[in-house]
Amino acid sequence: MPRYAFRVEYDGAPFAGWQAQADQPSVQGTIEAALARLDPGFADGARIAAAGRTDTGVHATGQVCHADLVREWDSFRLSEALNWHLKPAPVAITATAEVGEVFHARFSARERRYTFRLIARRAPVVADRGQVWQVLRPLDVQAMRDGARHLIGQHDFTTFRSTMCQAKSPVKTLDEITIEEHPYPAGQEIRFHLRARSFLHNQVRSIVGTLERVGAGSWHPDQVRDALEARNRASCGPVCPPQGLSLTGVGYDPDPFADG
Repeated sequence: MPRYAFRVEYDGAPFAGWQAQADQPSVQGTIEAALARLDPGFADGARIAAAGRTDTGVHATGQVCHADLVREWDSFRLSEALNWHLKPAPVAITATAEVGEVFHARFSARERRYTFRLIARRAPVVADRGQVWQVLRPLDVQAMRDGARHLIGQHDFTTFRSTMCQAKSPVKTLDEITIEEHPYPAGQEIRFHLRARSFLHNQVRSIVGTLERVGAGSWHPDQVRDALEARNRASCGPVCPPQGLSLTGVGYDPDPFADG
């Protein structure tokens, strides 16, 4: 059976996360329903595998999944057919590539990249509603960068993971946290870019929520180090809401979409 990798973009607002659920809409279920219109295997209940399971309300511009299909397709035509059957759901296939059987969307991934968008201003956010987290007061970006430095590298991230996290170990290596400030009408936009091979459940939202406290002046940057070393969920700052978070990319070697 030929295997295909898909790069997927979606608005997470109407979904109860990526993972298929019996009684709630999901991104996985939406794509599988579209595939069932094209492939007898999915009509009989075949499943797709993804690089990661985003939570309720989390978006993606670079999610990756793969599927084993009964028939062989031209990659471009498969993208076009899937996008036709995905309408009107806010889900799009932005690239398709035929891959070998050793490729696995989850287990072959070398890194995952997330971006979190935060808007600081008094006036309600309208144009980007549902895509950002809004706070009311300006934030000190340099202080947040100073706090974020404590999290780079390999650490026990128990403080920054959900109590429901199913990972076997809280030890992860965070390769990058970049914090950028951008102009925004009547306010301030801050983008947090995080990169690692893998993340714990709620790790990104826990980190951003904690750094926001630093930017607001409620925490000293060194308190991020203290929270990390505490290895205690109670030491974490507030977990920020999901709507500002987007899975922006998954890295592979080789990249299945390099020619696309």
